[in-house]
Amino acid sequence: MTLQEIAKLTLADGGAVKAEVACQVMKSRESMTKAGKPFLDIEISDGTATEKFKVWEDGPAYEECHDLQDGDCIRMEGSFWRNQYGLNIDHLRVRWLEKQEMADLFAGTPERRAALDRDWAEINAFIDAIVDPRLRLLSKTFLQEYEEKFRRAAAARDYHHARRGGLLEHTTQMMRSGAALEQAYPQLNWDLIRTGILFHDCGKLWELDYQAQGFVSPMTTIGELLGHITIGIELVNKLWRGLEANPEFSPAGTQPPREQVREHLLHLIASHHGQKEYGAPVTPRTPEAWVLHHIDNIDAHLEMLAQTYAEKTQTHPGIYEYRRPLEGRAIAPLPKFVEDQPPA
Repeated sequence: MTLQEIAKLTLADGGAVKAEVACQVMKSRESMTKAGKPFLDIEISDGTATEKFKVWEDGPAYEECHDLQDGDCIRMEGSFWRNQYGLNIDHLRVRWLEKQEMADLFAGTPERRAALDRDWAEINAFIDAIVDPRLRLLSKTFLQEYEEKFRRAAAARDYHHARRGGLLEHTTQMMRSGAALEQAYPQLNWDLIRTGILFHDCGKLWELDYQAQGFVSPMTTIGELLGHITIGIELVNKLWRGLEANPEFSPAGTQPPREQVREHLLHLIASHHGQKEYGAPVTPRTPEAWVLHHIDNIDAHLEMLAQTYAEKTQTHPGIYEYRRPLEGRAIAPLPKFVEDQPPA
């Protein structure tokens, strides 16, 4: 069972769930109550969710949990339940994972592995369909050189797609949205938009890179000093300059001019946050830049709503607990219309 499944079950009815889950220890700290009672404060993740719980000194699991270190990969078995203080685990038993079990843990559930493989194949198909040879070769070079980092990076640290593989999910869904909008606005430069979708968050490969074997996305100096937009612009320039001598990248008589294409692609990366108060160095100035910004914003907000419905409880019927950074409490969506069926 996954931590996300355990969270859903324990939030739904408040009952106990007997389960076994493989996870990584994100943080394990010794602490003490104001009354002087020692306990362990432990945070775990399995890629589907992150949970915190306490192990008390007078509990039977204290000794085997006492030696847990940050980054340890373990299998936990017990009775999971939740109260106003958070997650609790009775009859907890812990063992360290074997090497193959660790590999399986970081690869995700079979369903998630299959979904990410489909996303990867779909992104490559979208890129293969780009007509402009400059943008197509640039994109294919990026995917070939940085596949491993791209497939494990997150799209955000907290708000949306904040998980291993989240950037791949986010980017693929944006590609699908762009393909749908292309039918309504065929006059736009969709080669440019598709390339902008691929590269708009490419700086997060360094700002939000996950450890090769871990669910931790550590802070990085370059991420803090420059941010993913600046890193993305630098990466595109580096790849672009490295391809300029390639005959495929410089076909004779190609329009628009190569340097103009580069400038417009950099503008899409620079402006995709939409507003300067949200970190955009410049605001969108072209139709393609506005479309990219809105596709990005739509997918981010729909993901945040989906996470709210999955993780938060309803304070009143149809009204969910507040989740940052949404504006106000999320409301349960209206179901689709279903025509009444006559009785059999």
